[in-house]
Amino acid sequence: MEVEAGEARERTTEFLTGYVEDVGVDGVVLGLSGGIDSATAAAVAVDALGSDSVYGLVLPVGSSDTENMRDAREHAEQLDIEFDTLDISGVVEEAVDLTGVTDREAVGNLKARVRMCVNYLYANERSRLVLGTGNRSEILLGYFTKYGDGGVDVSPLGGLYKTEVRELAREIDVPEKLVTKTPTAGLWEGQTDEDELGAPYDVVDVVLEEAVDRGNTVEEAADAAGCTVDVAENLLALVKRSEHKRRTPPYPDFGRS
Repeated sequence: MEVEAGEARERTTEFLTGYVEDVGVDGVVLGLSGGIDSATAAAVAVDALGSDSVYGLVLPVGSSDTENMRDAREHAEQLDIEFDTLDISGVVEEAVDLTGVTDREAVGNLKARVRMCVNYLYANERSRLVLGTGNRSEILLGYFTKYGDGGVDVSPLGGLYKTEVRELAREIDVPEKLVTKTPTAGLWEGQTDEDELGAPYDVVDVVLEEAVDRGNTVEEAADAAGCTVDVAENLLALVKRSEHKRRTPPYPDFGRS
C-alpha cells in the first residue's frame, strides 16, 4: 500500500527526531549529491532537527557532474545548513595508482567508500550520526555500495520506495528540478539508474511491492507493473543476489546469545 506524502513526512521526521535524541548526539552529517534522495533526506533532517543540527558534504570526484554539485550547494544554501565542498579525486587517484586497479565498477565503489570515510571523519569530529539517503527500492535491489553509501547510522528514507520519496520531496518543498532529475549514482560518466536496473522506478517499485511486500508471483508483479516477465525476473534476481548487503557479516554460531 502506497504511503501518502503527508504520512511519510510526519513519520520520517518523528522517527529521526526520536532516534537522534535516544542516541544522544548533536545532529547529523550527510553527503549531498544534487539528487532527489540526498536533497529529501537533508530536508527531512532540517524539518526534524533544525538547520543547525544538519551538516552537509558535497564530495565531487572526477566523474561528478558539475551541475549536480552546483544543485547540491544551492539546495544546502536554501536549507540554511552548514556545508563544505571537498574534491576527493586525489584520494581516489592515489588508491588507483597504488593498486593498479582500473575496473570501472571497482573504482566506482571506491569513490562511494571514500565518501563514506569522509562523512564519518566529520561525524566523529562533531559528535554526530551519518545520515543515510537510500530508499527502499535501492535497498531491496542492492543498488548501493556495500560500506559506501550503504555505510550509515540511520536511514530516514529507507522504508519508502523511490516513487514515494518523489512525493515526499514535493511535500517538503524540495526544488522540482531535483525531483524530476534523472536518477544516477554518479560513479562514472553517463551512469543512470534506469540503464543499470533495466526499468524506470515507476515499474521497479510496483514489481517490488507486488512480489516482495505482497508475496505475489513474478507474473502477477509483471502484469501489475506493465512490464515483461523477464524485466520483473531480473529485478527480483537483484533482490536475491544482494541479500548479503542487507545483513551483518556472518560468523559461526557457538551457541551464545
